[in-house]
Amino acid sequence: MPVLCANSDRGGKSRRGRRFPKIFIFPIHRMDRHRSENVFDHILDNILIVLVGTTHPGNIGAVARAMKTMGLRHLCLVNPKRFPCVEATARAAGADDVLYTARVFDALPPAVADCHWVVGTSARLRGIPWPEVTPRECARRVVTMGSDGPVALVFGREHSGLTNEELDHCHALMRIPTNSEYRSLNLASAAQIAAYEIRMALPEEQTTPVLSDANDSDTISALEREGLYRHLEISLQEIGYYDPDRPRKLMRRLRRFFNRADPNRSELNIFRGILSAAQKAARQARTPPG
Repeated sequence: MPVLCANSDRGGKSRRGRRFPKIFIFPIHRMDRHRSENVFDHILDNILIVLVGTTHPGNIGAVARAMKTMGLRHLCLVNPKRFPCVEATARAAGADDVLYTARVFDALPPAVADCHWVVGTSARLRGIPWPEVTPRECARRVVTMGSDGPVALVFGREHSGLTNEELDHCHALMRIPTNSEYRSLNLASAAQIAAYEIRMALPEEQTTPVLSDANDSDTISALEREGLYRHLEISLQEIGYYDPDRPRKLMRRLRRFFNRADPNRSELNIFRGILSAAQKAARQARTPPG
């Protein structure tokens, strides 16, 4: 669980009941996705930066600074080791408002539940290759999908990154090209690169609409994707194809397949209808006649 820095002054309460230092207590503006006055604001309001398991509070502040320089406002923290903390405020260097409105979660899924696209960042090689994008490709898609609804960039722990279980909730993996002889990137530096590319991908004119291939009402959220994966897992168990005691990475591979296919809501409903029909047939086959 997150804890306060030893030198912080214990004061008011967060929206989740956690103690926040007095330095953090003053009126804030809640996120309002309908208040945007131009395309820039509308897109930037839909972009979340999510930090998972950050151990050094200074990195949280430095990321807040990197975000604000590029116009990003919405920071989510998943199980930070120490937050709030005066060191985070000091490293924010004037981006205090990003810290004050940051939301804290106990796990990644609820942090990205409303997002239509979630991209994780990692330098680690994975046993199962994940759909990968460069920072520039990622930024273009973030801007395009951000015109329709919330999207998230997820950064892992400073030393170990994201776990495979956390990557299961990401639809793609962003890798930042680096020197092959020295690949180490500070968390805030990685966030700054991603934020800069997003800024450069914004339309040249603030009134120019960003066109997406997806209909806003037809784009599915991360929560709906999780519902599909759970339905798929249960269905495969019922028809005898999947043994949860001997998974062999099947569900992770299927997640990768659907992330690559990127189904819309109509396609998701069709597939879930097929799963329901398969479940019904399997149950009828097990029912004794008469």
